[in-house]
Amino acid sequence: MDTIVHFTLQGGAVRGLLIDATETAREAQKLQGSSAVAAAALGRGLTAAAMLASMLKDQKSTVTLTIDGDGPLKKIVCVGGLSGGADVAVRGYVQNHAVQLPLKDGKLDIGGGVGRHGRLSVVKDLRLKTPYIGQVKLISGEIAADLAYYYVQSEQTPSLVSLGVIASDVGVSSAGGVLLQAMPGCDDAMIDKLELMSPIFGDIANELLHDSIEALLERWFAGLEAERLETRELRYECGCSRARMERALIALGEEELKSMITDDVDGAELVCHFCSKKYQFTTQDLLRLLNRRH
Repeated sequence: MDTIVHFTLQGGAVRGLLIDATETAREAQKLQGSSAVAAAALGRGLTAAAMLASMLKDQKSTVTLTIDGDGPLKKIVCVGGLSGGADVAVRGYVQNHAVQLPLKDGKLDIGGGVGRHGRLSVVKDLRLKTPYIGQVKLISGEIAADLAYYYVQSEQTPSLVSLGVIASDVGVSSAGGVLLQAMPGCDDAMIDKLELMSPIFGDIANELLHDSIEALLERWFAGLEAERLETRELRYECGCSRARMERALIALGEEELKSMITDDVDGAELVCHFCSKKYQFTTQDLLRLLNRRH
């Protein structure tokens, strides 16, 4: 099981998260059969969604992170929420998960896959009348810098975000992330110190090949009064079901259902974006769902 460590620095001047999302990213690739660059992009997105979900208070609240760039990966959608107490569960998909791209400077070209133009949006369903929606333009396509830009622009919280995934076409070796946020009263000297350390955080995927999150917390922040607040479990969890697929079919509308019923093909097949599970509906099933609309 993956882990998320919540901590503070300098007596609460900075709050932070360290995340090991290796098994989560690995499970996502296994379920969807993603290429290396798609698996790495999705792994970053899932880790980012875990960061956002970790800040939720209500068990039924959810957060949806959408990265819609002009690159060949097209849209990336990741959903996170609390599950089983304080645990965090995420799920996600890449619209074009079979993309193959040449390496850039010896590394997977996430920015090229996502694109440099587009939007990053965050929708928080906090169980209120209307959800919170924040949206910013993409500034790099690398996801980490884009999320940091979102935190500053939409939540007015200066943030340092690092995300890393080591993946191939056949598996994910490691995935993780760092989030550091300056709290009110944090002095400029502390912010400057953390910014100077940022290249180290950017190598978190390689670091996780050799060290645990707990070891990194101790080593990276020695002398900065690091205080661990709590550790949560993180996992990939798809909540799809036949009942949800039925509701999705009903939501298509009466005309679309009638068209599916009169089509030459017998019934319909729905495939879950998040786990690739297939659901079969016969013509009789579709007729039953049509009748439920009346």
